[in-house]
Amino acid sequence: MIPEGQISDDEPLEIGSLLFEQLDQIDLTGPFEVFARMPNTTTRLYGLGAGSVQDAGGLLLMPHATIADAPQLDVLHVPGGPGQEALMHNEPVLDWIRRQAVGAKIVLSVCTGALICGAAGMLRGRRATTYWTVQHLLPLFGATPVDARVVVDGNLVCAGGVTSGIDGALRVAAMLRGQEAAQAIQLAMQYAPEPPFTAGTPDNAPQAVLEKVRSTTAKLTDQRKETAQEIARQLGLTGVTEA
Repeated sequence: MIPEGQISDDEPLEIGSLLFEQLDQIDLTGPFEVFARMPNTTTRLYGLGAGSVQDAGGLLLMPHATIADAPQLDVLHVPGGPGQEALMHNEPVLDWIRRQAVGAKIVLSVCTGALICGAAGMLRGRRATTYWTVQHLLPLFGATPVDARVVVDGNLVCAGGVTSGIDGALRVAAMLRGQEAAQAIQLAMQYAPEPPFTAGTPDNAPQAVLEKVRSTTAKLTDQRKETAQEIARQLGLTGVTEA
């Protein structure tokens, strides 16, 4: 693990978030809100092309630049969402992620962004987390799944589903600029969740609610499983536990 606050505020940081069609915008914008408040930090969105994209709910988002024009990033942020599936076989994007990860101080995955990182071969031998419906797929990429909101393994920070990205980004802020800086960002955002219902995890959601969400996401979950199994074969990870 990177020691907290190892980077002086005098040293500028470049943070880049991958932008793609059909992502979950909170996977992207939650961490972006945190990173944009970090001192002496440039935060940018890098798209596969120069045009706008739609998130899974129809929100239009515009990149600052394309991935081809991105500098070496200090933090690479990989969000998830239904559009993750289209990237699993996109070798130019996976290669860009690999190359950026080599020089990055930290890689942050959010939600099913972990599966994209897995397809890039970055989860082998690492502890990781992802969205709860696909936690069981992580071993296909050589990872050890951990049921936690945020998992840190060296310079890899994995956040669970959607809103967990805010927590993951605050951990990244603490790792780079120190705990006090991260706490100041948290306070400035007034990030003190008090959800109106106890239904935010599979463990505490009412059974009927759990089954409803499982049912509505079943088709995409099955598709993600098929893709993960195919990627595992391509990566030569066929000996890992079959999901």
